[in-house]
Amino acid sequence: MRFKLLVAFVEDTKTDAVLDAAREAGATGATVINNARGEGLHKKKTFFGLSLEVQRDVLLFVVEEHLARSILETIEKVGEFDSGPGQGIAVQLDIEDAIGVAHQVETLTKVVEDKL
Repeated sequence: MRFKLLVAFVEDTKTDAVLDAAREAGATGATVINNARGEGLHKKKTFFGLSLEVQRDVLLFVVEEHLARSILETIEKVGEFDSGPGQGIAVQLDIEDAIGVAHQVETLTKVVEDKL
């Protein structure tokens, strides 16, 4: 079984909704890194040196490759990434090898067979 890593940079107010939607789309779990900061095309404004930007969370999903694209699209839709600049971004990366996921292979095999 092959896996993909989905990395999503999400406004912290949307984290729970994105996690729930990704699970419904086939993700079996995630790792959340809180309070990330990023810069987009335009630098954010400050007020007396304090940043006025929204806090971000980084969500990491290791997902089965056949489910990856639909999960990625679900993350984009729920996170409203294309609704305007600075809303968030998600990327998909190949995973060369993974350990510690053997317990998920049996469940994922059935899910993938049903979807295909």
